[in-house]
Amino acid sequence: MSASEYQFNQKHLLGLTDYSKEDILYVLDQAKYFREILDRPVPKVPTLRDKTIVNLFYENSTRTRLSFELAQKRMGADVVNFSASTSSTKKGESLKDTIQNISSMKIDMVVVRHESPGVPHFLTKCVDAAILNAGDGAHEHPTQALLDMFTMQQIHPDLSGKKIAIIGDISHSRVVRSNIIGLTKLGAKVVICGPKTLMPVFVSDLGVSVSHNLEETLAWCDIAMALRIQLERQGNTTELFPTLREYHERFGIKLKHLEAYPDFKIMHPGPINRGVELESEVADSDRAVILNQVTNGVAVRMAALYLLSGGNRV
Repeated sequence: MSASEYQFNQKHLLGLTDYSKEDILYVLDQAKYFREILDRPVPKVPTLRDKTIVNLFYENSTRTRLSFELAQKRMGADVVNFSASTSSTKKGESLKDTIQNISSMKIDMVVVRHESPGVPHFLTKCVDAAILNAGDGAHEHPTQALLDMFTMQQIHPDLSGKKIAIIGDISHSRVVRSNIIGLTKLGAKVVICGPKTLMPVFVSDLGVSVSHNLEETLAWCDIAMALRIQLERQGNTTELFPTLREYHERFGIKLKHLEAYPDFKIMHPGPINRGVELESEVADSDRAVILNQVTNGVAVRMAALYLLSGGNRV
């Protein structure tokens, strides 16, 4: 099927599990147009004019929330930001009542971030608005994976057969799940690398290779994505690894690795713990495309918002 014949029929973006290879490639293709817009002197386009979008964030966020809000405003949408810390949820209001009250104000789309897996799916049963998952617990973070794949495409336009290493706290990461789903659908080869204590119990069900040797992984890969150690989700970290310093010694990417293995590029979904998953000099090196990921995030979210608002091709 040619691109001109393709019809995007998704109503929500709950996770990449529900998206086909063609769906993913289509979103990434649309993101190219919006990425060009961001380089214009006036980086705006009125494609969401007259649309009202609610950003419903029950969990702390900087990059994702700002990226979505900027994408929405670049497209002319009316934006309402909801913060759980200052809302009626503090008075005991349920999530269902909150979203139905917001929906009664005639909204078109909801971007939701929540600490509990499955909340975006639940919201689709409560309101008619399009729902975009901005991260649900340790389950999925589909727009982060899409922007990661978009950034990878800038390095390797065809990801089929490319070798992608995801390194770090695999067990607690929603980013890794969405990336594994998306990358494998695009034909990439994925290896996850980290301590055995930071691998999920169902690691064999992820359908990817597992390594506990950083040097072997970096020698193999085309792109290495380091993940943040998510201390807030780990409880007693002494049960998972002795110290952050020891973790960095065994699994942190260092300047010596760039010298030893000169071919791989470095990514990170942020926020970076400098001196833990990456040496500071590595994060700032020309091998890292981390800031590109941030810029690309706005373009990818513009594409997703546009398509889910009913647009089909720009």
